[in-house]
Amino acid sequence: MKKLLIHSIDFYRLCISPFLGHNCRFNPSCSEYMKIAIEQHGVVKGILFGGWRILRCNPWNAGGNDPVPPKKQVISF
Repeated sequence: MKKLLIHSIDFYRLCISPFLGHNCRFNPSCSEYMKIAIEQHGVVKGILFGGWRILRCNPWNAGGNDPVPPKKQVISF
């Protein structure tokens, strides 16, 4: 499932996005953010992070640099 989603994002970025122009207000772009989030956090959390990001990508948000939050690491003794 993870690979299918990542390949779908890559397809969008290579074949569809160039025709739509650069409209994302954030860095990295929303599609790159979703891809990174899925790779780092897995499918469910990645989609949640990416979905929240897409909702914030609108004319009323200034945008800017917004990296994917790092995965919290559990420290064991």
